Order: sequence, then structure tokens, then C-alpha cells
Amino acid sequence: MKKAVIALGGNAIASTGKENIHEQFANTRKSLESIVELIQEGYNLAITHGNGPQVGNALLRVERTAEDIPALPLGIIVADTEGSMGYMVEQSLQNKLHSIDIKRSVVTIVTQVIVDPNDPSIINPTKFIGPFYTRKQAENLAINFNWVIKEDSGRGYRRVVPSPIPIRIVNRGIIQQLVDQEVIVIAAGGGGIPVYVEIDGTYEGVDAVIDKDRASAVLAHDISAQTFVSLTNVENVYINFNKPDQRKLEQITVLEAKKYLAEGQFPPGSMGPKIEAAISFLESGGKQVIITSLEKAKQAVLGNAGTRIVRNFS
Repeated sequence: MKKAVIALGGNAIASTGKENIHEQFANTRKSLESIVELIQEGYNLAITHGNGPQVGNALLRVERTAEDIPALPLGIIVADTEGSMGYMVEQSLQNKLHSIDIKRSVVTIVTQVIVDPNDPSIINPTKFIGPFYTRKQAENLAINFNWVIKEDSGRGYRRVVPSPIPIRIVNRGIIQQLVDQEVIVIAAGGGGIPVYVEIDGTYEGVDAVIDKDRASAVLAHDISAQTFVSLTNVENVYINFNKPDQRKLEQITVLEAKKYLAEGQFPPGSMGPKIEAAISFLESGGKQVIITSLEKAKQAVLGNAGTRIVRNFS
């Protein structure tokens, strides 16, 4: 069985957050073209996606309707976007498979992801989300909503929230069962809903967000996928990116990935989380990680494009 988790980049459906629903559906259909090619190659898939622009819009709605309706916590906002974006991916994929006479079921699962309630990021949040504000606006929002606000690289002030490391997928059993039965599952959208386990074994939500690539790597491990594919806006990973001695990486080992990461080759705000997720997946038993663009997914999986990360060269 060829089984993979495909992580769609956060901008695959909406890059600016200003796209209307028709534009978002059009972007979704385009983003699925290479995924359909992998289905035609016989892969059983779980698909994840980012939700940054959508969460930003939801936070604006919370801010602007605060006097009329109760505010929503981040966990509910993530669940909302998992459902709405999952619907767009699900229907678009169903329609495409129907048009080429592939009879595969598609389903969206709103996914809970277990985190450590004592994760350092919960005490000291650093993940920027939502729009930029002036200092005065930020101060008012901090008072009105009890938000933590910080300056973001001199560009303005934004809300910061915890982004704990994902540990395990709550829904892993049913997701694996469905994928193994050739159902295409959309799961862990936006990194999934962060929850922790109480002493009595029950779940409780956390007002946080989870990195989509890290959650996707955990999902890939939890459903015993051999391959984890992270689709982004570049065809390859580079070292010395945008410098005169820039070099494209076609295949590297975990050891090399760790070395480049320690050297600061992969910044935290861009390629860093993808590389960290790749290392985590491979060290927990995964076979290969592929990082490439949406357009090159099939070629990359077949070994003709993208950057491939493996445990060891065979």
C-alpha cells in the first residue's frame, strides 16, 4: 500500500485573505490538480491544509462584532475553518474525481490534536496571527480581549498566541482505518484543534494554534504513512537562499538536515518548521519527506523534482 500525507501550503486556498468564496474555490480546484495525479498513481492519501488567512479574517470578525455577539476562542475558530475549508477541498476533489471516473470516497474530519499543557509556548506565546495594528489599537485590543500583543519586526503590532508542539492525533484510529480503505481523508486542517488530556482522561481545549507541518508529520506517523509531502511555493529547499552561492538541495539525509538547521539555513518563519517536521517524521519511523511546489508534486514523488529528505542514503 502506497500511503502518504499531503500538506497543502497555507496560501493554497487564500493567499491574502481578501479572496471571495468563488476565488477560494477556484484556488482550491487548482491546488488539487497534482493531488489527483497522485491518486491516479495509486496513493492512499490524507490531506492537510493551512488556514492562516482564514483565521486572520475570523479574528477580525471577533474584534468588529465584540459589542453584539460573544467572542470565539481560537480552538473554535480553528474548528470552524477546518470544517469550511475541508468542505471546499472535499467537494472540489469529489467533483474532479467524478469527472475522470475515479470512484473514491472523500471525507473531512475535524481533528483534535493533543499537546502538552505545560508546553513553553503556552507560558511565553510567540506565534504572530491576525492583522497588523498601531500601538494604540494594540493596547486597546489587549485590554478588551485580554490578548497578548507584540511588535512584529518593526512592521506594526500583532496578536501573539501559543503554538505548542503536537504530540498525538486524537482521531488517528478512524483516519488510518479510512485511509487504509482507500478513502481520501482531509484532516488536521490548520494544524488541528489543540487539546490536552486531563487527569481523568478527558480532553480540554487550549487557546492556541498548532503549526500545520508539525501536525501533518504527527498525522503521517500516527497513520503509518511511508511518505510525507509538504507542498509550498518553491520547487526545492535551498541553502544560502537568495545569496550568490545559493544551492538547491535535491536529496539530503536527516543528519544533513539537522546540520543545516543548526547553521540557521532554515528560518523559523519559513522553511524551519517544515524541516523540523521532516526530521520528526523520519526519526519516528517515516520513510521519506518531500518538499516541493504544488505544481511539481507528482514529479517530486516519482523522484524527478523537489527536495527529498531520507533517514539514510540506500
